[in-house]
Amino acid sequence: MSTADDGVVRVGPDPHPVTGEPFLSPVPPGTGWPRDPADAGTPVAHSPTDVTELAASAVSLADVDARVSVCRACPRLVDWRESVAREGRRASFAGQPYWGRPGPSFGDPDADALIVGLAPAANGTNRTGRMFTGDASGDFLYAALHRTGYASQPTSVAAGDGLELDGIRIVAAVRCAPPANAPTPAERATCATWLGRDVELLGDRLRVVMTLGEIGWRGVLAAATTLGWEVPRPRPRFGHAAETTLHTPTGHPVRLVGCFHVSPHNTYTGRLTPAMLDEVLISLRT
Repeated sequence: MSTADDGVVRVGPDPHPVTGEPFLSPVPPGTGWPRDPADAGTPVAHSPTDVTELAASAVSLADVDARVSVCRACPRLVDWRESVAREGRRASFAGQPYWGRPGPSFGDPDADALIVGLAPAANGTNRTGRMFTGDASGDFLYAALHRTGYASQPTSVAAGDGLELDGIRIVAAVRCAPPANAPTPAERATCATWLGRDVELLGDRLRVVMTLGEIGWRGVLAAATTLGWEVPRPRPRFGHAAETTLHTPTGHPVRLVGCFHVSPHNTYTGRLTPAMLDEVLISLRT
């Protein structure tokens, strides 16, 4: 165990499951992790005020991804994600390095469709560094994305495994793995600033947003309101296959579509079936 110049305590190194390259946990930015968007010079947010300033000054989606991936604005989330990376690993992944940082977006940079999830899983995105990768939720989601023509393969095991998305990007309302999968209202509000800038940079290219769960739905509505978009009144309520239309300041329409979250609780109980998810994903193309 060692403490780096940035004050982060890390363990390892351990071999990456795809490349075999050794990495410390949490992974230092710019050390070669597959598709790490940041480097040692990426500015780091240490407070909600920093998030506001760094999000506003990001000039591209790549900038947002890089700055998101090193964010340290929420102390409780930072402590949790890094403690999992060091001491809280699942036994089956004990010999692998853990990303231990916020999850940047993943997918087609030119996409006009966006999926917004809740938050990374402690042993999923927090381990692999890629949205919905390496856990049961991701298995369910990417199989559906492959069936509906958005994903190049039906599995998402680890960053660097060859998976590509076409026409769609995935982000989360909260970018760090939260204890008990429950971010606080303050943490959601801080991270909503990143989501707002992401959506703002997409601009009138964005055609449709699909949210996985109610927190993602609320996060998109909050970001849209902050950006001065036209949001229907009364405020639209979340539901599976619920749909409403938002309008950007230029009058450009953006469809907002709800979907039950792909959590094991929903998929194992049949609340969300593969056919239900496929139907919503197919509807995004219309």
